[in-house]
Amino acid sequence: MRVKIDTDLCTGHGRCYDIAPSVFHEDERGYGYLDRAEVPDQAREKVRRAVSNCPERAITIEDDA
Repeated sequence: MRVKIDTDLCTGHGRCYDIAPSVFHEDERGYGYLDRAEVPDQAREKVRRAVSNCPERAITIEDDA
């Protein structure tokens, strides 16, 4: 699974890094960012929850084929 944040859509609600802090992080302005695009197996469910809880739908995931 790979994940991406559209920085043009993100408004900094922080749900992503509250739900999946091992994958998403908060920058100095409160916006979410990733330090890697590949999601560890143990974090996949939390990432899916973060995606579904993003009010702007700024996060997308791509499941491995």
